[in-house]
Amino acid sequence: MPKKTTLPIAAALLTFASAVGMAQSGDTKSTPNQAKYFRLDFAVQELDGGKVTNSRHYVMSIETLTDTSSIRTGSKVPVSTGAGQDSQFTYIDVGVNIDCRKAAIVDGELALNVSADVSTAAPSPSMHPVIRQNRWTSNVIVPLGKPTVIFSSDDLTTKGQMQLELTATPIQAH
Repeated sequence: MPKKTTLPIAAALLTFASAVGMAQSGDTKSTPNQAKYFRLDFAVQELDGGKVTNSRHYVMSIETLTDTSSIRTGSKVPVSTGAGQDSQFTYIDVGVNIDCRKAAIVDGELALNVSADVSTAAPSPSMHPVIRQNRWTSNVIVPLGKPTVIFSSDDLTTKGQMQLELTATPIQAH
């Protein structure tokens, strides 16, 4: 073989061998289309004066190639739409809805879009309950294995606060 064709072939073989070696060594940068799995632990926390007074926990898994993972939990609250014998009811969903989309690893952290809706029915002097709601949507990035507050908002009627904390943990395939 002439030397002019040997050099490009040798360079191509060296590049291929290098890529195979990186894939076998577990280098995530060489396999962008490989799914990575994460456990997402959410804590919805109510605070009063900076101290947690109530905490509820929700868990889901997500993988980097799936578009959406969701949690839906709650109740249907009846609300009267009429009076007397003509009384009819409609039902309003209250509870916790969490949607996660577009998970990706960015510089060793998990980036994803999180949409959360937390609603409750509060007692009211009238026949109709008051629906309290916190709704958040944003692109977030969280360090792996570390609880991170991703959303927080003040209660409009008290000095309380509600926050959503996320802990993302890699799930290793066995």
